[in-house]
Amino acid sequence: MKRARQKVVVENEAPQTSQKSKKQKTCLYGSVFGESDLHASVDWGSLPHHVILRIFQFLPLVDRARASSVCRRWNEIFHIPDLWRRFEFELSQPATSYLKSTHPDLIQQIIKRHADHLQYVSFKVDSSTESAEAACDILSQLVNCSIKTLGLISTAKPSFMNVSKAHFASALTVVFVNSKSLSSIKIDDTPLDDPSLKVLVANNSDTLKLLKMSSCPHVSPAGILCVADQCHGLKELALNYYILSDELLLALSSEKHVDLEHLRIDVVSENPGQVEFHTIKKQSWDALVKHSPKVNIVMYFFLYEEEFDAFFREETPVTHLYFGRAVSKAMLGRIGMNCPRLIELVVCANGLQPLDDELIRIAERCKNLTAMGLGECEVTCRGFIEFVKMCGGRLTQLSIMEEVLIPDNDYSLDRLHLEVSKHLGRMWFPDMMPTW
Repeated sequence: MKRARQKVVVENEAPQTSQKSKKQKTCLYGSVFGESDLHASVDWGSLPHHVILRIFQFLPLVDRARASSVCRRWNEIFHIPDLWRRFEFELSQPATSYLKSTHPDLIQQIIKRHADHLQYVSFKVDSSTESAEAACDILSQLVNCSIKTLGLISTAKPSFMNVSKAHFASALTVVFVNSKSLSSIKIDDTPLDDPSLKVLVANNSDTLKLLKMSSCPHVSPAGILCVADQCHGLKELALNYYILSDELLLALSSEKHVDLEHLRIDVVSENPGQVEFHTIKKQSWDALVKHSPKVNIVMYFFLYEEEFDAFFREETPVTHLYFGRAVSKAMLGRIGMNCPRLIELVVCANGLQPLDDELIRIAERCKNLTAMGLGECEVTCRGFIEFVKMCGGRLTQLSIMEEVLIPDNDYSLDRLHLEVSKHLGRMWFPDMMPTW
């Protein structure tokens, strides 16, 4: 059988293959298997240790577990700490989710044998409360962990919010107290509270660099101030606008803190028409930018038009703006006047009034703008070309639906893409609405 295999390999080689090419292949495979083994069948059981480890790192968890049953040596490699530094617990109820849940026996094996190896851990749960509670139960058992990154992800509605606050806080406290080296935490849409944050800060203030905690209604501005006051290495912070305050921005601007690199703010209408959004003073924004000149201030808006009154009435140093609902012409006009640091703007919807003047004003005043996206809006072809001409080649990303562009007497859609391409310095076409 070995001779037959060798013959097939030889016959399949192209006759024109050069000696140089053959030498390259020898070097490539010889470095792993040894030149003497090139024309022999591979003995998978005798593969070098580092090669098997590398293969295991690319395998899905289920396939990795199956491979571990091939032989004792592979089973030993299966339990090497390097393979268990990153792990995602997938927890779901079969009747309500498309996720493939991590087998309970494997979870217990991980907790028993690899809890102290876990460093980059995430929990992905479906919309069921049972899945979120299961995640909390696992967190409660990680008493020997040294986790650096923790993420809690709800793939549908935020099921963690259905878990009792006491149960959730107790589970998180186990990790916060025992890790002492957490640097990155993403716990959006959870019942996180101020006492939990105090435990986090008390044990991980020297290592915490990233904290994402949008839609955590039990966290108050005082809880965030506690983080800002003690976590001097904080580089990225994500929170809801209702927590943002002048006091917090001034705390982040204190000389004893390192420069914040990213501040992400979600502006969400929880009760349409019932919440009046507060205004942040220009002096507070200025203090933050003065202290951290390169900070990216990212704002995600999910408001109704009548709720925008508190925003952008004076200069605001926002760099990235995303509007998930309709935004008025007047609001876009304010952005053009008062957002000189703007780098990226995405407007999902506006209405049926052309935005030519607003876009031109944005091009004039926002000299750092490099990315633009427009969805359900209207812009004349002439106005759009004028906007692109003013921005020029600095527009590295330009995503405009074809339905947005209104042909006029000067430009048709066919001529428009050529004219825009000329000013961008590269080939450009508007995005097409998918049909299926």
